[in-house]
Amino acid sequence: MRRRNFIALLGMAAAACPLAVRAQEPAMPVIGFLGGSSLADRRPLLVGFRQALAEAGYVERQNVAIEYLWAEGQYDRLPAMAAELVRRQVTVLVAGDGPSALAAKAATTTIPIVFMTGIEPVQGSLIPSLSRPGGNLTGFNLIAGPLPAKQLGLLHELVPAAKVIAVLINPNNANAERDAATVQDAASKIGVHILVARAIAESDFETAFATLARKRAEALLINSDVFFTSRRDQILALAARHALPVMSAWREFPLAGGLISYGPSIAAAYREIGLYTGKILQGAKPADLPVVQPTTFELVINLKTAKTLGLTVPLTLEVAADEVIE
Repeated sequence: MRRRNFIALLGMAAAACPLAVRAQEPAMPVIGFLGGSSLADRRPLLVGFRQALAEAGYVERQNVAIEYLWAEGQYDRLPAMAAELVRRQVTVLVAGDGPSALAAKAATTTIPIVFMTGIEPVQGSLIPSLSRPGGNLTGFNLIAGPLPAKQLGLLHELVPAAKVIAVLINPNNANAERDAATVQDAASKIGVHILVARAIAESDFETAFATLARKRAEALLINSDVFFTSRRDQILALAARHALPVMSAWREFPLAGGLISYGPSIAAAYREIGLYTGKILQGAKPADLPVVQPTTFELVINLKTAKTLGLTVPLTLEVAADEVIE
């Protein structure tokens, strides 16, 4: 009888052993991904993010989970979304744009944050230093130097007769008024008058373009903003209606029918934040990872749009372009 009991106990112990091993296995890390745009808008960019994670040894749904929250251009939703990811105790919080980075920073001082931002991170109060970010944040600074001034110069090369150029800004963007002032300063040096148009919602675009038409704007510079990028089809349709050549920082605009873009690659930035996220999952501290800055800028020109607008693209610009859409 005693022998039977002993054998039964051995069997129970053997059956319980796999459960004990599983209980000792570390939980799968979870990345919280916060975006001010939409999944539809960012889906192509996430490919590079996941590839960089895989290079670090982390494959989604195999040994890492990713929880995505998207604000669909409604920045006021971001603080609650960031708080929700913190409540879920994610391992790393990734902020896919400037507004998301600000919301993430306000939500936690302990969870590592990897950001991609078009908001200047030091002046925007995200970090104290690019080389020594300190705290729990690091990432990719998408905008480097006086980019809006360079964009204005390129737009003026394409539309040299334009004496009135508009710049569209989102007042909710921390960079907006500073960028508008940069454009104003650059315009004064080339004898161009600048009109500043503002939009914070889809309903503002019709009014803004009507005002630009009334004031005889001859070209339009779209300030860097995730809300504008996510609404580019609506903006470009209005620009086409009013025959306005459009310049943007992002290649997505000329690909969708805008005239020209000049700026860093968002796809490259998403890859960089994927690499940093992988390093943090491996044990690196955000404070020890300097903020990455863009080293190359893309010039994209849509020749078909130029022809429709009756513009001749200078050969020097066409040769310098990284991509020409015909």
